[in-house]
Amino acid sequence: MMLTSRSSVCSHTRLHASQPVGRAFMPVQAVAETRRARVEERHRRLRRKLSGTTERPRLAVFRSNEHIYAQIIDDTKSHTLATASTLTKDLKEAVKDIAATEAGAALVGKRIAELAKTHGIEKVAFDRGGFAYHGRVKALADAAREGGLVF
Repeated sequence: MMLTSRSSVCSHTRLHASQPVGRAFMPVQAVAETRRARVEERHRRLRRKLSGTTERPRLAVFRSNEHIYAQIIDDTKSHTLATASTLTKDLKEAVKDIAATEAGAALVGKRIAELAKTHGIEKVAFDRGGFAYHGRVKALADAAREGGLVF
C-alpha cells in the first residue's frame, strides 16, 4: 500500500498524541532543583529503613562546606547520646586549618568513637545523612571504626 499524502502519515500520530493512554493525565511533579534538596530526599529514603535503638544507636553524619558533625542518637527515646564536630571546644584548635578536609573528619570520627566508648556503646547504625559514602564521610566512618565502633 502506497501512501499518497504526507498528512495521512501524520494524522495517526496527531490523533493519539493528545489522547491519554490507558489512564487520565497525571500532573508532572517538579524535580528537586537544588543540591541540598536532593540530599534531603536521599536522607528521607535512608531514614525510612534506618533507625537507632537502645542496643544499636544511630551514628548520624552531617557535613557542610566548612565543617563536619557526628551524633550518636537513640531514636526510641529521642535522645542524643554523644556529639562531636569540628566546632566542639576540644577539637576546634586541633582542626583549625583542616576542618573541611578528610583529616579533620578523621579526628571527629576518632572523637565520636571515644565518646561512644565512655557511654558503653560499641555497635551503631551508620547514617550517612544522604551524602555519598566517600571523601569526608568515609574518612569519619573509617576513623570511627578504628576507634572501636562496629557498623
